[in-house]
Amino acid sequence: MHYNPMNIAAIQTFLAVTRTGNLNRAAQELHITQSAVTARLDTLEAALGAKLLNRARSGATLTKAGYAFLDQAELITRTWANARAQASLPKGVTTMFSLVCDPSLWSSQGAPWIDSLRDTHPDTAFDIWTGGAADARRWLQSGMSDAALLPEPLTGPDMAHRPFAREALIEVATLPRGAMPWDPDYVFVDYGPGFRSEHAAAWPGDDTAAVSFSNPDWALAHLLENGGSAYLPRGLVTHDLRSGLLHLVQGAASFERQCHLSWRKSVEPHFDWLG
Repeated sequence: MHYNPMNIAAIQTFLAVTRTGNLNRAAQELHITQSAVTARLDTLEAALGAKLLNRARSGATLTKAGYAFLDQAELITRTWANARAQASLPKGVTTMFSLVCDPSLWSSQGAPWIDSLRDTHPDTAFDIWTGGAADARRWLQSGMSDAALLPEPLTGPDMAHRPFAREALIEVATLPRGAMPWDPDYVFVDYGPGFRSEHAAAWPGDDTAAVSFSNPDWALAHLLENGGSAYLPRGLVTHDLRSGLLHLVQGAASFERQCHLSWRKSVEPHFDWLG
């Protein structure tokens, strides 16, 4: 299949229908007519020689061939976006660094690092994508991304990695208080199996938080809006602690989490900050 811009538009339309489950909602998302969505899907299925979607008034579902094509469709659209970005680099910029960052690490680790790299490498453009380990591995192996900042390292014959940072997870609350057996307004933030194990050892009771998040940024926003307490990265809450919006829970146990930078070995000569 030859991937010209029309094919790319058809693939993007296929992904939109997959996301929304409905041709009409996909048309609204893409700002085109439903007949245009149908025409693009017909073109794509004809080019591939396979039916990708079961289309009905109630919605659209993937066929077996559609499931098989889904990963490739995501890779193709990402590669196209990467190529367009590379081709339209701003004046004075000679290269692009593409980073996959776990969303829970962006505010406390990813953003400050990228800001420092931008200051010291003005000739480099930065392309940031959010994703977990599975996405990052696929994108690095395909060459679409150069490196990944994740809670755990990516390993393999073509991969290199190093510890990136350790950060303290501290309990903060919206009202000044000391440690207590259980806060009914406690918000649980899931930092992975290691944290869950240590957290359970610190609080062996049967109490369960009514609200849980996998992203500390969302947990912080919830705390500031609704009150309560949670374990959050120290770097994420430093400003709010200084301003008095949050308070360190005195006497509470603290934890630590480590994040890792992984990259394709082939890009090492181009980005000296990796090793």
